[in-house]
Amino acid sequence: MIFNPERECMDVQARKRIQLASLKNLAETLYSRVLFYRQKFDELKIKPNDLHSIEDIEKLPFTTKDDLRLNYPHGLRACPQERIVEVHMSTGTTGKPIVNEYSSKDLEIWSEAMARTLAGAGCTRDDIVQNCYGYGLFTGGLGAHYGSIKIGAEILPMSSGLTERQLMIMRDFGSTMLTCTPSYALYLAEQAAEKGIDLKSLPISKGCFGAEAWSENMRGEIEARYNMKAYDIYGLTEIIGPGVSFECEAQDGMHVNEDMFYPEIINPETGKPVPAGEKGELVFTTITREGTPLLRYRTRDITCFIDKPCSCGRTTRRIHRLFGRTDDMLIIRGVNVFPSQIEQALIEIEGTEPQYLIIITRENHLDEVELQVEVKKEFFSDETRGLEILKSRIEQTLKSKLQIGIKVKLVEPKTLARPEVGKVKRVLDNRKI
Repeated sequence: MIFNPERECMDVQARKRIQLASLKNLAETLYSRVLFYRQKFDELKIKPNDLHSIEDIEKLPFTTKDDLRLNYPHGLRACPQERIVEVHMSTGTTGKPIVNEYSSKDLEIWSEAMARTLAGAGCTRDDIVQNCYGYGLFTGGLGAHYGSIKIGAEILPMSSGLTERQLMIMRDFGSTMLTCTPSYALYLAEQAAEKGIDLKSLPISKGCFGAEAWSENMRGEIEARYNMKAYDIYGLTEIIGPGVSFECEAQDGMHVNEDMFYPEIINPETGKPVPAGEKGELVFTTITREGTPLLRYRTRDITCFIDKPCSCGRTTRRIHRLFGRTDDMLIIRGVNVFPSQIEQALIEIEGTEPQYLIIITRENHLDEVELQVEVKKEFFSDETRGLEILKSRIEQTLKSKLQIGIKVKLVEPKTLARPEVGKVKRVLDNRKI
């Protein structure tokens, strides 16, 4: 389903004209109302009227997470306080939180963006959406909530946690769509199996999952356990929350709502655009926001554009499933490693659960990595010889894929912490560097 065909399927050149008009309006607003951006423009000797094409966005300054923290709480607000109707913040545990302030227009934009997102997964007004993203200052819960209301679907605002109740409601209310983190979707499935609930017999048939990195194989796990279609969605607090980009029924990359959020992909070292199809850092400009709009925000997420047309008919640009982040990338003995690479390898190995913890230490100036992996119940109860073979297989697979040796420790099912609330923690870096 395409929620807004006029915008999502419009002529590319017509969209570029809309993007340019929005960008020029944004630049003028930021220059006149936000001291931080006026100083940035002046440093670069740029004025808003220097923008003559959407490609001229490359002349404008970048914004980083540090800039947002330095301007906490209201330094980047671009409209009068009386027009702010809602505030969200990041869930980060270090430094000052990232603040995002919304006007009524911003909430309309967010609702539209999330309606497109949910519709991309097949959501209609006939659906019952069980929303297990956290409500509150975190953007996930209310983002999915607003999008469901915009579509006209029935929304069950469950928030995260209270898993037994989640399963009861899922069964008794006949939920047809699930929205949560992918790791929580798997946790729900585990708990359902323990309680003898056959998820495949329930009417739930689709889900939108995001807020953390997950692999194609993890998608397969979720789809198999629920007998559903699992769709990847992307967003971040700094831009608006969920709804920045989403998969359609083709499940071939995520469509960017680029009439709202203009995307670029740059070389993270040089700041210059990368050639078509090449991996780089994703950058967004919130060309339609009013409360706290951002110019060229560096997300630190690594992806690439998918240039071939999509079979769904949308003409918006698509980005590939995220490869990782420049700031959660692990450098181990000089090798760049993303946790998602380890997850991808694990789910391919029979006998393991999609639950793991990476523990990094430094001994005698050398990095040491231990990977704790949960083993399926039937494998763990097997003879010791079988566990040794499984451990060796995992270590060899990781060595082949990552080009470094990783020590594997097999642990019993349900040993590692589950994300009853919030995101799952996959890395424990104990190095003193």
